[in-house]
Amino acid sequence: MAKKRDRVAVYIDFDNIVISRYNQLHGDGQFTKDRVRNFIPNRNNSDPVIAARIREATVDVAAILDYASSFGTIVVSRAYADWSAPFNASYQKQLIGRAVDLTQLFPTAYSLKNGADIRLAVDVIEDSFRLKGLTHVIIVAGDSDYIPLAQRCKRLDRYVVGIGVSGATSTALAAACDEYADYDALPGVEILPVTLPVDYGTAATAGMTDAATTTTDAPAPFPQERSVDPDAAPAASADPPRNLQKTATATLRRALDLLAKNDLEWQHASAVKVQMKRIDPSFQERALGHGQFSDFLKSRQSFIEMDKTSPPLRLKLKS
Repeated sequence: MAKKRDRVAVYIDFDNIVISRYNQLHGDGQFTKDRVRNFIPNRNNSDPVIAARIREATVDVAAILDYASSFGTIVVSRAYADWSAPFNASYQKQLIGRAVDLTQLFPTAYSLKNGADIRLAVDVIEDSFRLKGLTHVIIVAGDSDYIPLAQRCKRLDRYVVGIGVSGATSTALAAACDEYADYDALPGVEILPVTLPVDYGTAATAGMTDAATTTTDAPAPFPQERSVDPDAAPAASADPPRNLQKTATATLRRALDLLAKNDLEWQHASAVKVQMKRIDPSFQERALGHGQFSDFLKSRQSFIEMDKTSPPLRLKLKS
């Protein structure tokens, strides 16, 4: 009899998470004050300070999905927002690249409220009844409106995981979930200092923030793709492109970080490979010049330890 696989559904209240992240770093209500939703970078009249702030507050969707994949195979992934807004539209490449279904929600009132909470809740309940094998529901939001949804999912025998921005998530929502994680603590998310709001009246001429003064004449487009580990091990073979080697190294590190939550010091190599494939389905050790997965691991011993005393092979990150 085949082993039952854990099947995961991810639902992202996109406005909730990106606005919370921006306000977390730049001050309460700053997203609205800076008029970020309709901000278009690289225009002659675009404010370089705001452009720098947006880049700094970019949400790493890949880190969220990689964390979700540590619970099982992702079978549903949806993000809810008004994708016609320039700020949200800038994330489309990042989301589509990870096969996230973009659910369009047009504002229904002057307040720009798009009804994401209602649509998200309806989809979660519908999927819970329609997809009988669904085991995990991951809600990426911090709004207390999702408390009844989390409670209902638990009654339907689904394991509920919440992900929200620190300081912007209802404590009651976290308590209603089986497990909760701060976005800031996810593996791969850069820890950034919280800054004070900028006085734009003076910043335009002098006293700009460090983020603004370090921008170039042509700011990089945002959101930027998730960077690979700068401490990656050298390529084991001259044949595979170096970017493939660096990506594989970063994926291995992230897989070990994610598996560390099971409180085991050593991880089985087979479990590590499964997690790496969840993060990057295109991973193949043969494409990197290695005949076996164990050979790939041996080439990364600069930052991992391997226990070969008894089968199966086990490994862990060096302390």
